[in-house]
Amino acid sequence: MRLMINKSMKNIYIIGLLWACSGLAVAETATQQPAEQPVRTASNPNAIRIVTRPEIMGLWGMEIPNNKKCVEYYNFRSSNDVVIKSGQEWSYGIYEYQPSDDPKEQLAALVMQIKFDNNKVDCSGQKQDQTGDVSQYFVQWKNDHTINFCSTAKGEQCFATLRRVLP
Repeated sequence: MRLMINKSMKNIYIIGLLWACSGLAVAETATQQPAEQPVRTASNPNAIRIVTRPEIMGLWGMEIPNNKKCVEYYNFRSSNDVVIKSGQEWSYGIYEYQPSDDPKEQLAALVMQIKFDNNKVDCSGQKQDQTGDVSQYFVQWKNDHTINFCSTAKGEQCFATLRRVLP
């Protein structure tokens, strides 16, 4: 009986030691530079890859004030591409979204550059080739599903309201 107790105590001691060492290894790894995340493949089906995305990513719609039948859509995609559809016009470009550290002091910033515009009539009835245009907006979050585009970082002169259509 005494041998059984000593053997099981030794096993508990070894398990505890291994557990403590693994905790140190995890803590040491956390302070090092982030390693590349594993990719799920046939040989590694349990790999998990965590990808963060900008909160603005998704499909947003903006009703044009004088034309309730027409909605202008902004599709902010994960690769920093944006597709804009307004009436017969569609545009493609790139965007950069910079969230604010303190939204009460300064709003998030959004910069878009149009790379292609099909030069058709948009929801406001205008036909204007916007290829090459760069615009900067400040994003005021009303809630998770509603944002305003504003002209200033303090949230003054907000001129457009967008509502989330798809995540």
